[in-house]
Amino acid sequence: MHLDLTLATAGLLVGLLVGLTGMGGGALLTPLLVLFFKVAPLAAISSDLLTSLVMKPVGAAVHLRHRTVHWKLVGWLTLGSVPSAFAGAVLIGKIGHAGGVQDNLKVVIGVALCASVTMMLVRQVLDLRNRRRDGRAGVVPDPDRRLEVRPLRTLVIGVVGGFAVGLTSVGAGSVIIALLLIAYPSLRPAQLVGTDIVQAIPLVAAATLGHLIFGDVHLAITVSLLVGALPGVYVGARLSAQGPSAVIRPVITGVLLASALALLKVATPVIVISALAGVAAMVVLRPRPTRVAPPSPEARELDTVH
Repeated sequence: MHLDLTLATAGLLVGLLVGLTGMGGGALLTPLLVLFFKVAPLAAISSDLLTSLVMKPVGAAVHLRHRTVHWKLVGWLTLGSVPSAFAGAVLIGKIGHAGGVQDNLKVVIGVALCASVTMMLVRQVLDLRNRRRDGRAGVVPDPDRRLEVRPLRTLVIGVVGGFAVGLTSVGAGSVIIALLLIAYPSLRPAQLVGTDIVQAIPLVAAATLGHLIFGDVHLAITVSLLVGALPGVYVGARLSAQGPSAVIRPVITGVLLASALALLKVATPVIVISALAGVAAMVVLRPRPTRVAPPSPEARELDTVH
């Protein structure tokens, strides 16, 4: 089996970004394979899902060690996402080889990427709004506060995200995490990412199974990607606490938006302007560190006494 070092380098870069930012690999790898490596869309989706399935447990292990996984949410999300991911994979596998469908699939991927970028921006807006609201109210987040899980809402999120992943490989780390933030704005960021990564394992496994049976997995592409992606995601996860995600996320947003518009065959000047606008929006909306007011003289005196 031939090892493509260019693909391995691309896998290393994507794995590093996924580990650093918690973003899903599908939103990055699929357009990269289609636009730059000229892989057929169905083969890109199928091979990317198999690559993501091997990468996901690396990030999940980090969050499991830090106990940042909300298992009740994982359960309800999985209940909806697993069957819908398999259904999406079966659907695209059945129609993906028909004449003209590959070009239409590029449009579907482009639309899915636009939706993913929109969800990322919505997530930033909600996160910023929640921080400002808590700051004005003087609220200190309580990590031990019990989250009220709403089964139907969570199940629907799983169904929507799962079908998107099975159909386009996009959504596990962007659409679902943004929908979770909308549904559960009080969920801590670490729990948000940890819960999403863990629930994505059975989701991507179901989608991968569907693509192995009905899709177009290219093992040579997958192996080359994994040679770079596995060490990349490991290093990214280890560096995630210190990683400059405030810089990386806006850049990734611009790249995703440019990729989406390129797949939709938008004019180059519009692509450039839109990508720069996406980067600027993420920079403006990025959450700032919360300033903690210094303790009052009375509090310092009590602390000294005790």
